[in-house]
Amino acid sequence: MQDRIKPLVGVRNFRDFGGYEGAEGARVKAGKLYRSGHFGEASESDLAAIDQFSITVQADLRRPDERERHGDRWPVEGVRRLFSDLGRETDAPHVNFLKQVAVDAEASKGWMRAYYVEAPYRPALVETYTAWFDHLADLHDDEAALVNCAAGKDRTGILCALTHHALGVSMDHIFVDYELTNEAAQVADRLPEAREYFNTMLEKNYDDDVYRPFLGVERQFLEAAIASIKDQSGDLDTYLATTLGVDTAKRDTIRKKLLA
Repeated sequence: MQDRIKPLVGVRNFRDFGGYEGAEGARVKAGKLYRSGHFGEASESDLAAIDQFSITVQADLRRPDERERHGDRWPVEGVRRLFSDLGRETDAPHVNFLKQVAVDAEASKGWMRAYYVEAPYRPALVETYTAWFDHLADLHDDEAALVNCAAGKDRTGILCALTHHALGVSMDHIFVDYELTNEAAQVADRLPEAREYFNTMLEKNYDDDVYRPFLGVERQFLEAAIASIKDQSGDLDTYLATTLGVDTAKRDTIRKKLLA
């Protein structure tokens, strides 16, 4: 699992999410599917390293205001960028939540669960999720694709889970890859600094556990998204087909591209 994580200087949570067993005993090709946080702080060495991965498709799940705020030192020339201009916010939604009079760890987890319930049906995400699968179906043998958001954990985590499911990856391995964020993003090491930053900005005195859901992931969050999909669409396959346009033919094409 350590080989999946590509340690970079200014890009968090960059890793290969191929390599798992997929449909009919085949394996998802390594070096074809990547996930990460944003590239606004990418170093020159990061850009040189990323250039070696042959990434030609980038699905950027950030809102337009996030793209403007973070910037983007990548992609390089020739990368097909997928994004949506829907869903603009003035302030980050989780920051508005944290501005409330009093917040505890369970409230933070509840906010994150609620976000995951809504996320699979948000128009901006549906738009870019759909484009992602369209481009996977057209991916050439010498090309790779990457999905990112701000931290590469929630919006990205849902799309990676859906991609794995479309490729026949087991639910156990879907959760293994999802929870690898906590290691890849060095959540335990970053929490004290994040706590100090947010407490200073918000004039609060919250402990680490209040901020942990906004830096890392918990199984219950992705479970909430899957339960929401099953509740609203019936099952993951129906959601893929009716909401994202991944019918049987497109799924089979993607499998032929990405399974070996």
